[in-house]
Amino acid sequence: MALNLMRKLMVSSLFCFGAASASAETFVFTAIPDEDETKLVERFRGVADYLSSELNVDVRYIPVKSYAAAVSAFRNNQVQLAWFGGLSGVQARRLVPGSEAIAQGVEDQAFETYFIANTSTGIEPADELASLEESLQGKTFTFGSKGSTSGRLMPEFYIRETFGEQPDEFFSRVGFSGNHTRTLRLVEAGTYEVGALNFQVWEKELADGNIDTDAVQVIWKTPAYPDYQWTIRGDVNERFGEGFKQRVTEALLNLDDQALLESFPRSGFIPASNDDYEPISKTAEEIGILD
Repeated sequence: MALNLMRKLMVSSLFCFGAASASAETFVFTAIPDEDETKLVERFRGVADYLSSELNVDVRYIPVKSYAAAVSAFRNNQVQLAWFGGLSGVQARRLVPGSEAIAQGVEDQAFETYFIANTSTGIEPADELASLEESLQGKTFTFGSKGSTSGRLMPEFYIRETFGEQPDEFFSRVGFSGNHTRTLRLVEAGTYEVGALNFQVWEKELADGNIDTDAVQVIWKTPAYPDYQWTIRGDVNERFGEGFKQRVTEALLNLDDQALLESFPRSGFIPASNDDYEPISKTAEEIGILD
């Protein structure tokens, strides 16, 4: 009899523990894989720790393998917050009504893409892309990810606008490296003669002494455009409590850990809105990436 009672108590305790665990909410976020995964994991685990302490909830970062996977995770409510590029953010917000861009880096108001070239090409830097037409035509060229704003959308837009041809018509071979760091390495090694990547990756790698400037150089910089941002689902208040969206927004805007900011790299975060990214939406529609 005593044994039966003990068993009942154990089952009851396990049931209660399981129920408590199931009801506990974890706030989950992701980020587009625009750089080497090891760098991203270190950066965003730091963000998760920071948000957890600020929000007083369990916060977890989950890495994804592609830009499309980040958008899908957001759409399917596997994550409630994401660090998107301009284009991926527009795509995600179209798929999840009520979702909002809530914060962007100070530098994201006026982002740039750098066109880089292996020095063996003999291509010299220029202020106008049009003046490089003869030097660039017929070269091999790599974008970053197909879903990247700075690594694909904006460079493709300027190539089409300036040269009147699609990239695969203008260049002899076009590739997609997958991320900005890989674009840099492929052009540096001469695997591709020319490539496009976001200026922050170039500047950080340069400052860290990780670029062979005898092998690769910047040849052109795009005009400024809005890019990265934090986007949050519109239903987080229902799930995590009234005012939760505002608390997340304030936590991101108040992030002042210099080591964490430098890992992005950003000098800080400022308010953002969906309207800020209308230029990205319109550009993507013009070149047929968005319907």
